[in-house]
Amino acid sequence: MTLDRFYPIFDSTDWLARLLPLGVKLVQIRVKNAPEDIVNKEVSHAKLLCQQAGATLVINDHWQAAIDAGCDWLHLGQEDLDTADMPAIRKAGLRVGLSTHDRGELDRAMSFDPDYIALGPVYPTILKKMKWHQQGLPKLTEWKSQIGDTPLVAIGGMSVARAAGAFEAGADIVSAVTDITLNDDPEARVGEWLEVTR
Repeated sequence: MTLDRFYPIFDSTDWLARLLPLGVKLVQIRVKNAPEDIVNKEVSHAKLLCQQAGATLVINDHWQAAIDAGCDWLHLGQEDLDTADMPAIRKAGLRVGLSTHDRGELDRAMSFDPDYIALGPVYPTILKKMKWHQQGLPKLTEWKSQIGDTPLVAIGGMSVARAAGAFEAGADIVSAVTDITLNDDPEARVGEWLEVTR
């Protein structure tokens, strides 16, 4: 299946309910530091909202919740790979996207035959403290030459204005977080994203 080129990430289903109706077709729910029952509730609600909107849902980190809810996609960071039960994840039929930041992580990620690879932060990001500095557009080109047909997601400091450069550098998909959630008018911003990615 072909994933949409615009890939927003949100931390609650409130955002999904608000923005999916605008035409978002690929979305990740990233629930952090919440009790298991809250996570399970959010995952189930996100799945329902995405089914109603005809959107592809990706669950961040919570692989057991994704399996239990019968989800289709999972995103794991490198640390998650240390603890995730990959055989169980694959047995459940989940497609998996993996985060990468350096060549060692890319090699490790590709050994799992991922369904997409994410590279970040392409630009400086305020979302979380990272030991990696910005990767830059040339790294996208390098990564794409290494992974071939595997879809490449550009993440980190991405904005509407920076999307075209990421696509030109080799990204298949561009992911955004704070460019939407911290915008004065998230709905209008999503509209702009849809224009530049369709």
